[in-house]
Amino acid sequence: MSAPGQASAPEPWVTVDEIALSAELAGGDARPASAEIAEYALWLGDDALILAQQLSAWISRAPELEEDVALGNIALDLLGHARSLLHYAGAWDGRSEDDLAYWRDEPEFRSAWLFEQPNGDFAQTIARQLAASVYWFELYSRLQDSADPTLAAVAAKAVKEVEYHRDHAVQWTLRLAGGTDESRRRMLRAVADVWPYVGELFRDEPLTDALAERGVAVRPSALREPFDAVIAAVFAEAGIETPTAFASAGGGRRGSHAAPLGFILAEMQVLARAHPGATW
Repeated sequence: MSAPGQASAPEPWVTVDEIALSAELAGGDARPASAEIAEYALWLGDDALILAQQLSAWISRAPELEEDVALGNIALDLLGHARSLLHYAGAWDGRSEDDLAYWRDEPEFRSAWLFEQPNGDFAQTIARQLAASVYWFELYSRLQDSADPTLAAVAAKAVKEVEYHRDHAVQWTLRLAGGTDESRRRMLRAVADVWPYVGELFRDEPLTDALAERGVAVRPSALREPFDAVIAAVFAEAGIETPTAFASAGGGRRGSHAAPLGFILAEMQVLARAHPGATW
């Protein structure tokens, strides 16, 4: 595993044009085959977009200079995932990735509540990142076999990067839990604060059920067991008691969001909305 704070060195993120080309070479199309597939791509893209926005706030504020670089690189990776997924989702009805990022209001977003939680202190961000990256690694590992060529192409690229993100979060979890009394106290508190939002990631929805039957999507509940196994191993090494599984009340997939998302969108969208049509 990489040392904590080590900057990411994955391959440069694939562009949306390369994703479209990959899909065409695999026998697919740049436009989703159905509105349901576009909606699923939107769910995944919103998750990545919101967490990318959150992590970018650490640049120049992280505990170490190298961590500024590492978190910035992770944010860029996630932004790349979001761009490809939102580009694909928007192709269904003619919206661009920018339209989806900057010109939707809060109820139109489909991100899960975990990704919307405040950065808090560094331990809080690491606890959130641990849950997110372990979940994404399991998701993209399976989504590589999607019957939809574009989703499979995105997943094949993304899984290589979230493997690094997972390693980074694991190493920092161990470092904070095994450090000073204060760092351990903060890590334990962060896990307790973050874990109530984990359950929503594994909640099956009618959309995922229908797409999983067609081999397009991954049924979220199928990811819970491997996720729990990885987390249990990390927490055992860190001397952290595995939290009780919560039945999360999060409703992000249906457009119901907690208060933090409004503040995130206000910051993310302010420039585009203040200068509509501007280019640079």
